[in-house]
Amino acid sequence: MQVQEIMSRNPTCCGRADTIRDAAHIMAEKSVGSVPVVNDMGEPVGIVTDRDICCGAVAQGKGVDTPVSEVMSTDVLTTTPDEDVAACCDKMEERQVRRAIVTDENGKCCGIVAQADVARGASDRETADLVQEISKPERKSGCC
Repeated sequence: MQVQEIMSRNPTCCGRADTIRDAAHIMAEKSVGSVPVVNDMGEPVGIVTDRDICCGAVAQGKGVDTPVSEVMSTDVLTTTPDEDVAACCDKMEERQVRRAIVTDENGKCCGIVAQADVARGASDRETADLVQEISKPERKSGCC
């Protein structure tokens, strides 16, 4: 099975200068927990999650006009539509991340694969392994 078979296509993205309010609005409107952050060419430069907004902004006393660049994760995991789902899951497990941004042949964001997509579309074994590995205690300290 390939990533393109389970990925969410054409996610709504935001730019570095967009505010956390903008990102939160997208999340609420689309009923998602993350928004890819792209540059002017549509290439992923980060990802902002509902947790980033909660722990990285609200808990820190930052306002709703804070740019997503101040709270987003910049070390994003990317994959391609034709990558094998098992290989994508292996990378997610290794990095302990719940999502990977899918890029096309030009390096532009064309989709996203989240833990929920794996649960809905991959084998029970792949799903169980992914959940178990990314749920291990974090190597980082702190809330996020």
